[in-house]
Formats: sequence, structure tokens, C-alpha cells
Amino acid sequence: MQVKRVEKRLTFWQRAAIPEILRGLWFTFTIMFRKKVTRQYPEEPYDAPAAVKGQPLLVENEDGTVRCVACSLCEVVCPPKAITIEGGETERFIEREPEEFSIDMLRCILCGLCEEVCPKEAIIMSDRLELADFSRESLVFHKDRLLTPVGELSGRIKFTKGKFDKWRS
Repeated sequence: MQVKRVEKRLTFWQRAAIPEILRGLWFTFTIMFRKKVTRQYPEEPYDAPAAVKGQPLLVENEDGTVRCVACSLCEVVCPPKAITIEGGETERFIEREPEEFSIDMLRCILCGLCEEVCPKEAIIMSDRLELADFSRESLVFHKDRLLTPVGELSGRIKFTKGKFDKWRS
């Protein structure tokens, strides 16, 4: 028994795909006249909400001392191993503070685990998002570049205290 094949012939409109082309053009023209959502970045800065995790910074107390006690918890918890700490002795009541503290921003994934694990709230994820530079060496931030007065970071510190208070109870 032989099966008879039936071929369906396409019309001129179907072969030319004119309805599909017209539908695509209609869609393009409707989208083209909508309000633009692109931000013109340098002229229109991004107002980051409080939850944004930007560049990690070291908190500097009002008296100019570092809050960090060089416990190395942030170094241990960092998934890409971007943080390097070398602790040293001090004469103050805090026995240790970092002699060397550096974050390789090329490796940092801005996850915020260092901020969560820090017992002294010494490392804070800021709202600074501009992390571009021309050389690799300039993107390894050392202690002098990371230190920021506590007054500049008060908003983020308040946000993180509210966020993580459930764990500190």
C-alpha cells in the first residue's frame, strides 16, 4: 500500500512573509516612541538605595584609630580570597590592629560576607559603585585608601545594624 503525499502550496503572502514583517515593524514603532529608561550615567548619577552593596571600606573611629582588630574572619569567609590581612600588636587596650589590610577589587564579588561576619562592624559595604581604573595595581586597595571616617558611613552602619540585629540577640 502506497501513501499519497499531499503538498501544501504556500501563497504569495506566506512566501514573502509580509504579515510577519508588518507585525515586526508595528512592534518596533510602538516601542520607539515610549519613554526612555536609559540613564545617561555621568550626567545623571545613580541614587543607590540603602541595600546596595558597593565597595567595602574600613571604618575609622572618631579618634583616628581603626575599628578592625585583625581577627581575619573576613579574610577567611571571602569566597574569592580577595582580602589580605597582616595583624600587629598595639599599646592600646585593643591588642591587635591590621598593619596591612588590602582588598583586591578585581577579585571582590561584592557579596557582603565580610560585612556580615565582622564582629566589630569594622568593614562596611559602601554605596560607592565606581570601581574602574586603568591599571591592575591601582585596583588593589590598601588600608590607607580603605579607611573612611565613621561619620561618612553612619547611614550604612545604621542600615546594617537594623538588618543584622536579629542575629546578634
